[in-house]
Amino acid sequence: MSEEINYSKPLLFEIAWEVANKVGGIYTVIKSKTPVTATEYGERYCLIGPLSWKTAPMEVEEITDIPSEPLKGTLDSMRENGVRFLYGRWLIEGAPAVILFDISSCRNRMDEWKGDLYKISGIPSPADDFETNDAIVFGYIVAWFLGEFSYRLYNKKNRVPSDMQLSNPHQLSSHHQLIHPVNVKPSAYSTYHVSNRPLIIAHFHEWLAGVALVLIRKRNLDIATIFTTHATLLGRYLCAGDVDFYNNLKYFDVDSESGKRQIYHRYCIERGAAHCADVFTTVSHITAYESEWLLKRKPDGVLPNGLNVVKFSAIHEFQNLHALKKEKINEFIRGHFYGHFDFDLDNTLYFFTAGRYEYRNKGVDMYIESLARLNYKLKQSNSKMTVVAFIIMPAATHSFTVDALKGQAVMKQLRQTVHEMQESIGKRILESAARGSLPDPANLLSDEEMIVLKRRIYALKRDSLPPVVTHNMADDAHDPILNHIRRVRLFNAPSDRVKIIFHPEFLNANNPLLSLDYEEFVRGCHLGVFPSYYEPWGYTPAECTVMGVPSITTNLSGFGCFMEEMITHPADYGIYIVNRRTCSVEESVEQLANCMFEFTKKTRRQRINQRNRTERLSDLLDWKRMGIEYQKARWVAVLRKWPEISQLENDDDDQNINLDEQSLADEQTMSEGEETILGRKMRKVPRPPSAPGSPRILESFSEQEFDTWKDMSKKDGVQESVIDDLKKLNVSGHQNYLDKYDDEDDEDEED
Repeated sequence: MSEEINYSKPLLFEIAWEVANKVGGIYTVIKSKTPVTATEYGERYCLIGPLSWKTAPMEVEEITDIPSEPLKGTLDSMRENGVRFLYGRWLIEGAPAVILFDISSCRNRMDEWKGDLYKISGIPSPADDFETNDAIVFGYIVAWFLGEFSYRLYNKKNRVPSDMQLSNPHQLSSHHQLIHPVNVKPSAYSTYHVSNRPLIIAHFHEWLAGVALVLIRKRNLDIATIFTTHATLLGRYLCAGDVDFYNNLKYFDVDSESGKRQIYHRYCIERGAAHCADVFTTVSHITAYESEWLLKRKPDGVLPNGLNVVKFSAIHEFQNLHALKKEKINEFIRGHFYGHFDFDLDNTLYFFTAGRYEYRNKGVDMYIESLARLNYKLKQSNSKMTVVAFIIMPAATHSFTVDALKGQAVMKQLRQTVHEMQESIGKRILESAARGSLPDPANLLSDEEMIVLKRRIYALKRDSLPPVVTHNMADDAHDPILNHIRRVRLFNAPSDRVKIIFHPEFLNANNPLLSLDYEEFVRGCHLGVFPSYYEPWGYTPAECTVMGVPSITTNLSGFGCFMEEMITHPADYGIYIVNRRTCSVEESVEQLANCMFEFTKKTRRQRINQRNRTERLSDLLDWKRMGIEYQKARWVAVLRKWPEISQLENDDDDQNINLDEQSLADEQTMSEGEETILGRKMRKVPRPPSAPGSPRILESFSEQEFDTWKDMSKKDGVQESVIDDLKKLNVSGHQNYLDKYDDEDDEDEED
């Protein structure tokens, strides 16, 4: 082992387009994961992203006095060369350091950088693709920063020597930047190594951050790199079309297919990043399988997404939240269905689906079709249950519909009138009781109050059916969701046992119709339905699980695959997994309809018990557990970049690998019924009294077990280098979760 390398305190840079810049789901991934990473790395952790002046003032607290010299010198040098940036603290838990680079400050160099990228990698870039242009500029800025930072960090004098200075700072290409000028031989980098130098790890998310990774590899910078794809570009495009994606995955001509969809240049960036990284990872096994065929590299591991789990001190607390939020939804339902409110809310269940408007990828087509079948099943069985099915997906709209607003206004008036009458009736009862006599029921309401109440009731009558959509759509006639609803004739008729409400806007507490934030709305519902066809992970069902709400997902979603691995019988814990991988569309639709129908048969007591079990699974999704997979990826990257560290586990001081003393103590004093992963204490989830299964727990392999798994893995085509890297780390992948059973019964559930 080299005495020069201080592997115990690596520096970690995490690069993504959505750092302090909410665009999509990756923002949620990074924001929720950051507290765990910040706790592990402290001041050695920094995030890098593009600067958006619309969001940055609300997301980041600027720091003008940059603390450490390598960072200060690097940023000062870049500022002198015209690069604008914002350095500060991200205003989230953990308060990590962030550097946001202003892309517009370097757009004058875009053409030169685009030409250089094509020269060194063959990646084209059309002039009219502004998103790709910005990604290229951002990539060159990040590579510039990391290159100069690593040089300054490894150079004793902490400055760039004169033979590496720019003769013209405004002519910056890959051959003239500080990080790798042509007049410096690669061997010169060996002189940068100083005693006890720290390692640098750079973790890149998605293709938008991938250009810098290609440049780092091309310039042979002394940085360990990881690339995580959260979804493949080509996969998302192919699934949105009418193709049998998974059965034909091996046979797609990726160059031709990406060219047809005019994303070939983006595909090249994504594929280049995947191949240039020391470690290539995805967020799920289903995406790993997809990446192997579309990006032509088998991922080295899976980094599942997690959530920051806040546990309540008592079970009944989250059950009480469900009751409170459900009553808010009840208020909306009374107004929306005014004039046709002929169903009992005590026998009404709220189902919902939510996410981006991807009609086929998110499985909305399957959801609506299954609701029509559920409606038929409820009618045929004479069920007393009514299902109100929500679709929460943003679409182009003009305004709220008059009907939707009128319904809430009418109900508000009625509610206010009844409240005033309640006070009057209470006073009359009190006065009568004070006189020692029982009140006459006929005199509790005055004639005037009866007239007002009748007027309010007459105002509730209407001839038209309750609307299926709450907004005026910009293109009603061609909207896929509305057309499908028309096709299955779910029009909220009085005879329908399934009512449907399409809310084409994300929820927030200021909404005049349904004044709930998304999290509050989810807590008030009974079942989330997410029958996705293309879902690399799936945060929506994961969020349901953390909040104790049962959900339906598929075996084509990363979350569904993860839960199938972790739990012997997922349905017992409120995780229903529909088979979309090996079944026909007809069979999958029928399976989904049956899942929902069986759910409507549950008693209130059974639903309460199931919510308790579902909420108990939240520990499986906590970043404190999921973050361990990121630890593995980082150290495999380190071992591949610096093989001389491979003997560290044989040294006497191998306990220095990022494991705190408390974690090591936990490992040594591990009690019965507990396991550890890299020193982290894990607890088994108790099995429910009505079902035998329990979640599987990861445990380290014995020597004999590892050798057996290694032989099997070779037969399955797993690269021997990956197996050896895992052996060095003494960890195992998700496929190595072993069945464990807990003999303890559940604690009594609260009703």
